[in-house]
Amino acid sequence: MTTIIAGHFQLQDQVDSARQALRDAGFPDERISSFYLNQPGQHDTHELGGDRTLSPGAKESPEGLAKGAATGGAIGAAVGAATVPLTGPLGPVVGGLVGAHVGSLYSFSHMKERGEPEQGSGENMVEPRKAGMMIAVAVEDGDEGRAVQTLRDLGANHIEKAEGSIVNGDWTDFNPLSLPQLVH
Repeated sequence: MTTIIAGHFQLQDQVDSARQALRDAGFPDERISSFYLNQPGQHDTHELGGDRTLSPGAKESPEGLAKGAATGGAIGAAVGAATVPLTGPLGPVVGGLVGAHVGSLYSFSHMKERGEPEQGSGENMVEPRKAGMMIAVAVEDGDEGRAVQTLRDLGANHIEKAEGSIVNGDWTDFNPLSLPQLVH
């Protein structure tokens, strides 16, 4: 594995210019990789489609749903049992089902809102990569600063440093779900 410096651009023309600038700066073409990065959730890395089994904002939903349904079901069954003279023997069953449903709906009030930080995350949390064109170059000792400066001069957004392998112009072990280590 080698050190890789990568930058984010919006347009293909910008990436073409960056590729030429990196060549002019002395980086061999086979150590330069450019590609389009899909939006988060659309990388198709999961066998069922998408990126993950559970969305990051919904990772606590099954537990909350179970707690809400159990609590609501118990309360509903108790209320149903108290109304047996009016509702008959089905009162506790219907009360339990209605209570479980209402309890599960109540659990949704504890879900993370869009844009709200995850529990336990700090303000310095790195955001996932945004969609757009990326260009990356594998650097050797002493070339890192030159690669960063070249991308910075071209107006690259979110210049990052990573470890990986670029073979014949292809970043073979790029993980779109990894959080970038930003250098600019």
